[in-house]
Amino acid sequence: MTKTAKLALEDGSVFTGSSIGADGEVDGEVCFNTSMTGYQEILTDPSYRGQIVTMTYPEIGNYGINEQDVESWQPHLAGFVVRQCSRRASNFRSQEILSNYLQANGIVGIQGIDTRALVRRIRSQGALKGVLSTLDLDDASLVAKAQASPGLVGRDLVQEVMPEETRNWDEPLSDWTHLGEQSQPPTADAPHVVAIDFGMKWNIPRHLFDMGCRVTVVPGKATAEEILALKPDGIFLSNGPGDPEPLDYAIRTIRTLVDEKPVFGICLGHQLLSLACGAKSFKMKFGHRGANQPVINYETGAVEITSQNHGFAIDEDSLPVELEVTHRSLNDETIEGVRHRSRPAFSVQYHPEASAGPHDSHYLFGRFRALMA
Repeated sequence: MTKTAKLALEDGSVFTGSSIGADGEVDGEVCFNTSMTGYQEILTDPSYRGQIVTMTYPEIGNYGINEQDVESWQPHLAGFVVRQCSRRASNFRSQEILSNYLQANGIVGIQGIDTRALVRRIRSQGALKGVLSTLDLDDASLVAKAQASPGLVGRDLVQEVMPEETRNWDEPLSDWTHLGEQSQPPTADAPHVVAIDFGMKWNIPRHLFDMGCRVTVVPGKATAEEILALKPDGIFLSNGPGDPEPLDYAIRTIRTLVDEKPVFGICLGHQLLSLACGAKSFKMKFGHRGANQPVINYETGAVEITSQNHGFAIDEDSLPVELEVTHRSLNDETIEGVRHRSRPAFSVQYHPEASAGPHDSHYLFGRFRALMA
């Protein structure tokens, strides 16, 4: 017997479907991802903290769930919305079906709603706060709760997903996600990367380890003094959730580190590097979330097909003279990459480690390693 679930938005609209996850009620910003695959990576990406994620592809879950394709220790999103959740998984790597995984991890999910209508509403009005519930099914009550939801702007969500302790990373890429080149496990004298974890996807340190770097992962609140005491050859700034501007502790740390060591940032790390150099960020209308986002590389003139997941971007009018734009979105012309003009520091807004088919952006890891030589 199916259980009713409802998704209510702050604009008063309500979508009724059936539950595919745990019983409960969650609130968050409702966003959408246009990827056809990768739902397990999306579920476990800490960058989705505080968000109810809608998948635009109509059937989700058909290849199941496995232990290898996770991007962190658990799912982090607030809720999950699909048109149809497959009841059968057809893949030799599958270990369980999606609905069981959602239930086991306490994720509230809904299927059977018109996801196309939901996405069109978000695209026209912008990001909307929402409530997803299997408990309260009163439309007026749910809409009121959606309107009272705090949203993402001004919230520090990083502290909810960052690790508590420092750790040495020793996990390579799996056989299924390998770059195709020969793996180079790090030697004792290999470059030492300190990765600041603001909610880091695990495929990032896997890439760094596989290309022969020693990797130490530190919490996002680590100070510049603590990081430099580890004697790094380079600093990596990770992805993470939410608004970058409240993260004053991270901005202060990065401002010091840029003058000391080579720095490479991805997604939130890109925004924090830019803010540390004097730029400002802004909330996008509905963000970029998907596996086929075109980005032009100004150095080569090539168009890279990229994976992206962000709802904030850097305001180009605020960009300091020290930063040069290196990459730009071909969808809306927002900044997708910057480089410091006088320091060995650069960053990109997209995810070169995601490998959603194309490997167009893997050269960025090689560039970072070369800066540490």
